[in-house]
Amino acid sequence: MKCRHCGTLLTHTFLDLGHAPPSNAYLAETDLDRPEVYYPLRVKVCHHCWLVQTEDYASADTLFNSEYAYFSSTSAGWLDHAARYTGKIIETLALDGKSLVIEIAANDGYLLRNFVTAGIPCLGIEPTASTAEAAEKLGIPILREFFNSDLGQKLAAGGKQADLIVGNNVYAHVPDINDFTRGLKALLKPGGTITLEFPHLLQLIKQAQFDTVYHEHFSYLSLYTANQIFSSAGLRIWHVETLPTHGGSLRIYGCHADDPRQSDSSVSALLQEEVDCNLQQLQTYSDFQDRADKIKNDLVAFLINQKRAGKLVGAYGAAAKGNTLLNYAGVKPDLLPFVCDAAPAKQGKFLPGSHIPILPPDHLSLRAPDYLLILPWNIASEVRQQTASLSEYGIRFVIAVPELSVL
Repeated sequence: MKCRHCGTLLTHTFLDLGHAPPSNAYLAETDLDRPEVYYPLRVKVCHHCWLVQTEDYASADTLFNSEYAYFSSTSAGWLDHAARYTGKIIETLALDGKSLVIEIAANDGYLLRNFVTAGIPCLGIEPTASTAEAAEKLGIPILREFFNSDLGQKLAAGGKQADLIVGNNVYAHVPDINDFTRGLKALLKPGGTITLEFPHLLQLIKQAQFDTVYHEHFSYLSLYTANQIFSSAGLRIWHVETLPTHGGSLRIYGCHADDPRQSDSSVSALLQEEVDCNLQQLQTYSDFQDRADKIKNDLVAFLINQKRAGKLVGAYGAAAKGNTLLNYAGVKPDLLPFVCDAAPAKQGKFLPGSHIPILPPDHLSLRAPDYLLILPWNIASEVRQQTASLSEYGIRFVIAVPELSVL
């Protein structure tokens, strides 16, 4: 396999999680008697441009199909995050009724509905029918296609260049990141701005967030590598912010390479921090497997010990990262009988691979476990707030990443 950005032959493995089904391929009860597709889940690092990337096995249209069950609006914290961004960016860029905002991977309209309310014209690009339909019900125009350079050029030729292009948690999800970035270039109006949010590779490594590795994530990005990809497409990153979302993310601000705006000190400062943290040294990547294995082993030991002690452990949050963790650890319903999730689209289904049933949150008051394992550890505080009433049942909360902790 060659690097998806620079074409260098990939010879260094960052992480090998064996074989797993796609993490968002939730199963109906009738699916449990049918064969389930597993793909190798291995991640390589390019020693030339330092792009961390999954091996090529699962195609995008297999992963993001009509049954795709991730709805962004399920998380109240994420809705607040989107609303704060909208207010800030409208003021910063002086967006108004003559502007055009295009969001790539608009999901269920969690973000663009704020622009609709503000009276700013917008367009969402979203290939998955389930989430696109939810966005359209909010009055958001949706183009049901995968975004690439051809679509960017087509929209631009039709007079739909954007003053603002938004892409939240999509840049890591595209198999051809060079083509996608060229599409951003074509779609961006002269003087326009691109903002992309994606998990920061630095935080993944620092906090051993190996469970954020799954087939939908084709890339794991540092600012250094994102900057190179932008430059190769005729774009420039002029500002960057660090965010707490998803365990530590970046929000990069891009423009055309010849835009008169000067790149500010936030870019050079973070590039230097990545150098200081050895993100361009192979040793940083070579010892990550052992850290992932320790997290996996500690979780399995905890679940076995609780079962032997006659304790019940349930889980909360049927998240993709949880599926990576449970499948790598080989956890089945005998150790973790159920997971609760607030998303109606997931309730009544089963986790891929582990076949653990997904139940509504009110199940916790009917069958209170001794421990509740929060699989989406990045929103642990939100989950604990939402389930505060469970304290009367004596439930204790647990997270597995970056280390096993009883909260």
